[in-house]
Amino acid sequence: MVELIKRKKALSVQPLKSSQTIGAALVFLGLDRAIPMLHGSQGCTAFGKVFFVRHFREPIPLQTTAMDQVSTVMGSEDNVVEGLATICEKSKPAIIGLPTTGLSETQGSDIRLAIAEFRKKHPAYDDIPVIPIDTPDFTGCFESGYAKAVDAVIDALVQPVSEKVENRVNILVGAHLTPGDIEEIKDIVEMFGLDPVVIPDISGSLDGHLPETDFNPLTTGGTDIADIRSAGSAQATIVIGASLAPAADRLKERTGVEDFRFDHLMGIDLMDEFVAALMKISGNAAPKKLMRQRAQLQDAMLDAHFSIGQARIAIAADPDLLKTLADWVTGLGAEVIAAVAPAAANVLKALPCDTVKVGDLEDLEQLSSEGEVELLLGNSHCVQSAGRLGVPLLRAGFPQFDILGGFRKTWMGYAGTRDAFFDLGNLMLSTHKGEVEPYASTYAQHTYGQSEEGDGSHAHSSASPGSGLSH
Repeated sequence: MVELIKRKKALSVQPLKSSQTIGAALVFLGLDRAIPMLHGSQGCTAFGKVFFVRHFREPIPLQTTAMDQVSTVMGSEDNVVEGLATICEKSKPAIIGLPTTGLSETQGSDIRLAIAEFRKKHPAYDDIPVIPIDTPDFTGCFESGYAKAVDAVIDALVQPVSEKVENRVNILVGAHLTPGDIEEIKDIVEMFGLDPVVIPDISGSLDGHLPETDFNPLTTGGTDIADIRSAGSAQATIVIGASLAPAADRLKERTGVEDFRFDHLMGIDLMDEFVAALMKISGNAAPKKLMRQRAQLQDAMLDAHFSIGQARIAIAADPDLLKTLADWVTGLGAEVIAAVAPAAANVLKALPCDTVKVGDLEDLEQLSSEGEVELLLGNSHCVQSAGRLGVPLLRAGFPQFDILGGFRKTWMGYAGTRDAFFDLGNLMLSTHKGEVEPYASTYAQHTYGQSEEGDGSHAHSSASPGSGLSH
């Protein structure tokens, strides 16, 4: 049984978590022609926008109710009404998300009352859904805000449907999946002749593509809300992420559609279960291409196990991603010495390690130092921690602002797991763990790597670095 060590400090010294509010906003960035409007000050929204822009390196549509000193004291419902009316009039979005912030939650703002007032004053916009979500950023984390928003979207949009659409499959994806992961999962599902509808689909809106127009105030790409409304027409639902359990329960209760739930899709075991589920849903056999990728993953595990086996690893991430990465590295014989999450969750009790700390990066550094960790897994905020510990860092999670392409790296699936093993193995090789030393013959006139320039008798007989042999 994993021991969950709760936070005792009065404040975060080196914060690990990103707030619930921007987690909820990400869900609406994965819906087509949508826009999130954060209920808080301009600073609350600007801070989240900077995180998104630096991570995805794309323009991010994000609005604010712009609470100031007066509205914070006297009441901010008018800001919500005015903000919604302005967005509807100027942009005519398909849907608006309305997450709260720490400021509006502390004030005690009633966003549902404000939406009711907006409906009363502006009936012309009744066809535009507005989804309120309570996401105070002084509790929870990025992942829990995201999960609340998925649940709220399903609760607001999904309607009873009597007719089934042949081959349609709903896929609920967690906050720990990248646009690359979602693309990979959609490709795999389509291999079985199925038609996936991903909720929310950031692989269509935040995958790093040039838009057809220079400027658009709304999201371009993502899940059509008509597809969410008709989720009950699917043959099955696939859920990826333990944090989405409440949303999956609501969708199943609302539609009666059978679901298949997975914590993640990294490694052979869970991928095999995923493929078995797709075979059951579609009635088709596994494609040869997928089986080829499985064999490639097996070979990659053989190649990498010298460097990864028994490696002492520290991980800092939100609960779903922490579970994913811990299962992945221990699947090849590594040990999770330090595991730190910004907020508690039930999935943490299933981690393959002895203890999990709910804390910050200062806790991670302390545990890593005591456990003589060899490698760190975490987001870009962990760069300084890795430097102080003197170990390499494999970037994972949100945000990744100091590298290009980290936001869309593919981790899931046979192919994604294979490439991730190579990345991890190469970092371990950089520490010389698992490195195969070059063979040196007892008849050698010199040691490997030494130049023989100037030696008249052996001037052209230096060893080949590629072969590692010396003759």
